[in-house]
Amino acid sequence: MSRSTWFALLLAASSSALAMAPAPVAHNAACEVWQRELAFAQSVQQHDAAAFASHLAPDAVFDANTGKPTHGADAIRQHWAAIIAGKTVHLDWYPQQVVATADGALAYSSGAYLYEDPAPNAKPRYVIGKFATTWRRGGDGTWRIAFDGGDEGKPASDAGAVAFRAGRHIQCPTVASAELPSIRH
Repeated sequence: MSRSTWFALLLAASSSALAMAPAPVAHNAACEVWQRELAFAQSVQQHDAAAFASHLAPDAVFDANTGKPTHGADAIRQHWAAIIAGKTVHLDWYPQQVVATADGALAYSSGAYLYEDPAPNAKPRYVIGKFATTWRRGGDGTWRIAFDGGDEGKPASDAGAVAFRAGRHIQCPTVASAELPSIRH
């Protein structure tokens, strides 16, 4: 291989690696949303309707991936009131991936959720599934949910619920990946 061909390949590889590496603003935004997603889940676990509402954009859409989405923060709060109260179902979730735009204005989080039916003889007692949420940074700098949706999940065992709970990561993994070299072999 000639020296000029080798240089051209090296330049192309370096340019692609740099283009694939998220900007620092995107890293910071992704970690902010990671923490915001955890706080959102905590609002439901703590049965805090006001904290839950603080995560919603006024024009938010929940069940966005279904044929019957719920539009608007007020309608979402009403629809989720029983879930937030925790009397008929316990809901928990956490992010497993968060990505943000280079300008830090939009972010996408996805992860796992666990529904638990607290009734003594519930069948199934647990349902585990996946969710996805689109977050938008407001003019005040606060991240709020624009779109949220998830799958119907699948019944899970006690062991599945234990594994779900063990899978939660509090620290944003983007911080660790930001410290890695941008060129991978």
